[in-house]
Amino acid sequence: MKQTVNELAKAAIAQVGEELLQLQNLVDENFEKVVALCLKLEGRLVITGIGKSALIGQKLVATLNSTGTPAMFLHAADAIHGDLGMVQSHDVVMLISKSGNSPEIKVLLPYLKDMGNTTIGMTGNMEGYLAQHADIPLNTTVSRESCPNNLAPTTSTAAQLVMGDALAVTLMELRGFNPQDFAKYHPGGALGKKLYLRVSELLHPDSAKVFVAPDSGWKEVIVKISTGRMGAVVVKDQETVVGIVTDGDIRRMLENYEAFEAVTAREIMSENPKSVAPDTLAYEAFQLMETHNITQLVVQGTNSRNFGGLIHLHDIIKEGVF
Repeated sequence: MKQTVNELAKAAIAQVGEELLQLQNLVDENFEKVVALCLKLEGRLVITGIGKSALIGQKLVATLNSTGTPAMFLHAADAIHGDLGMVQSHDVVMLISKSGNSPEIKVLLPYLKDMGNTTIGMTGNMEGYLAQHADIPLNTTVSRESCPNNLAPTTSTAAQLVMGDALAVTLMELRGFNPQDFAKYHPGGALGKKLYLRVSELLHPDSAKVFVAPDSGWKEVIVKISTGRMGAVVVKDQETVVGIVTDGDIRRMLENYEAFEAVTAREIMSENPKSVAPDTLAYEAFQLMETHNITQLVVQGTNSRNFGGLIHLHDIIKEGVF
């Protein structure tokens, strides 16, 4: 009976998973040598390869660059046809090849050694040319591909990817690479904004004008909420924030008061509103709103009781932080 589509897919995933777990047994003193080399790197880690290995190399370069290890991709075919000049004297070169016997690799490796560059050979064949001639061989051998014909690079490229990621993660740990460091290399997109965008950068200057005095009448409060377009108004006594009136507070006033001509901001405000310092990360401000089920936060001024402005949930969302 033929296997179903789901069974075929699950079998392929299981085969790759089992092989990748075995990679732990290949992390040895050579891996340690590669880590030590990268930690004292004066130039860049140049990664090169051919075919599918080249594609894995490009991904690893992107990961290393974003996690604190200067890296550059150089296609092996381009290297032997004029681009070898991109490699500088202080660079370390990692060549990736499953067989270790690709013609381009056999041509390229001797030139790199002649140039004095230290070479790392990530390969799935420890008997191949690359493993035998690179300064440091890095073993990514797998017993077979998940391809039913054991031909298409599948499990072997997954092994290269995982070993490369293990290198990047190990280097991050040893360098103490933290979220602030990560943010330096990811200034764009939701990830970058989550890590570096601060409340002060989202604060509209006019939001500092969205306030009323405690004895302001309810009509003035509503006008201020409407013109401020923040869905709320801060109640300020001199320079001190004493409360906040939101759209919800106005609705509750209409429900609770029979006659409200004389109602003031002090009577309908919520005391001790949640506030944040201007340098608070926008992501943290969002979390505070989410925790307390609110949509506005008071932004502090020169001290924690002064008023610097209002920030709305939508100010954060529209910036693409999430």
